[in-house]
Amino acid sequence: MSNKLVEIGSPTEFQNLLSSSKAVVVDFYADWCGPCKSIAPVYASLSTKYSCANLVTFAKVNSDSQQAISKKYGITSLPTFLYFEKGKEHTRLQGADQIPALQKLMTRWTKIAADGGIDDGGSSGGMWIGASLPRGYTDITDQIDSRGLDLLNADGEFGTARTLFETSKPSSLAGKGKGKAESSTRAASEGKDWVESDTDEQLMLYIPFQATLKIHTLHITSLPPASSEDNDEAPLRPKTIHLYTNRAHNLGFEEADDIPATQKIEISSGDWDSETGTAKVELRFVKFQNVTSLVVFVVDGDGDGEKTRIDRIRVVGESGEKRDMGKLEKIGDDDQ
Repeated sequence: MSNKLVEIGSPTEFQNLLSSSKAVVVDFYADWCGPCKSIAPVYASLSTKYSCANLVTFAKVNSDSQQAISKKYGITSLPTFLYFEKGKEHTRLQGADQIPALQKLMTRWTKIAADGGIDDGGSSGGMWIGASLPRGYTDITDQIDSRGLDLLNADGEFGTARTLFETSKPSSLAGKGKGKAESSTRAASEGKDWVESDTDEQLMLYIPFQATLKIHTLHITSLPPASSEDNDEAPLRPKTIHLYTNRAHNLGFEEADDIPATQKIEISSGDWDSETGTAKVELRFVKFQNVTSLVVFVVDGDGDGEKTRIDRIRVVGESGEKRDMGKLEKIGDDDQ
């Protein structure tokens, strides 16, 4: 879902929304209701600020035209706001003076998202975001065509390219405060749900998309163990990253040296969040307006080691028109 309010048109549409979005806020209203009209602009503002694709969605239900929905949820006064998590009603608020309570619910959701998402009751730990989302943009990682992912120079003892885009909280964080680590449901052998480079620090990741995207930010999570005298071979966090857009296939390491990058990024030690191990990398948005594929080239790591580690990557921006995935197209000249 986008950051626009969803006007529910049928009971089926409403149930589909509850099953597709982790959290749903619903405004039950009527056209003749004065308090409903007075609170509508504020509710729309909350939607713009807090909506996040497939995570939290704001909806409106006209109680007159959707009487079956109103009856099912026992709506007896307007406006009434219902808040759902994982398809189940969590909180019910009535009246036009409920903005502070709605704001509090959104604060709750924001904290849940930062902590790794609403827990699904399994070992995955819920939906992983890693960092706060910039206003007006959503997590569009679900637009990745996972069939075309390609990762070069990865150590086979750890995860694959798909591991980087798992929605679960990284296992290195999932055990915080619980006394034991929890593994991702799709983790590689021995719970190693992250990627490490093999022969040196470099990694080359090819990411094709199902739609033409506008990419605003990358959330890169890296959780290497603390280095010590007993662990001088610990992997490093990425430091220098080169990005290339709209390639028809992955680049070779020598090939990348001969092609100008769309953007070169230096991640400093201060960019990594101490709690989530995530760096929020904002891109030069004007250069990432019509992106059909992205190559992420990790040039080196932040230190003297010989390996780099990445646990998760999230793509943040805007999703555009769906592409015909029968053939991946290259847009623009190779040297641009």
